[in-house]
Amino acid sequence: MPIDKFDLAILIILQQDARASLQEISKRVGLSSTPCWTRIKRMEREGIIQGYTVRVDPLAIGLTDTVIVQVTLESHSDETLYEFGRALEEIPEVLEAYLVSGDYDYYIRIAVRDTRDYERLLRERLYRIPGIRHSKSSFVLRTLKESLLPLSTAPVASGLKQIQKRSPAPAASAPPTRTRTRQSASTRRR
Repeated sequence: MPIDKFDLAILIILQQDARASLQEISKRVGLSSTPCWTRIKRMEREGIIQGYTVRVDPLAIGLTDTVIVQVTLESHSDETLYEFGRALEEIPEVLEAYLVSGDYDYYIRIAVRDTRDYERLLRERLYRIPGIRHSKSSFVLRTLKESLLPLSTAPVASGLKQIQKRSPAPAASAPPTRTRTRQSASTRRR
């Protein structure tokens, strides 16, 4: 079933605050509780809503550095790509990994405590993955923007402005800008 303006309005509310009550969502969307609940359950069943999570401040739990790693593989066979992806899934510090076009094959975002922790991760995990030809690491100095999906600009957003006018959304708190005081990069060739 395609997403309509009510579904999209529900998604915007839940993306901003997954703990919003059904009554609050219903009021803001302009539907009674039952159809609102039915829509939420349908979107969960169809995989549009993939889960409910908590955003954790990495600094508060000691993960003070983010590293972007660019990787080039020796081979681009289906088997090599599959095995590389499986190996990355086994590394908990890997937050995101993208197969990309351009000079490198993968962009990988990693969370670590510090440079020593990253060195450990390289030696013990990343460089033990077979098939890596070249990698380049860059430490994030400052996070300029972290955001949620831009649902208000989605193709199904026509008519959404009428719903949003009924009840203003609470201001979503922006994540704090994090600053690093040092710059570090490492390059590895095989």
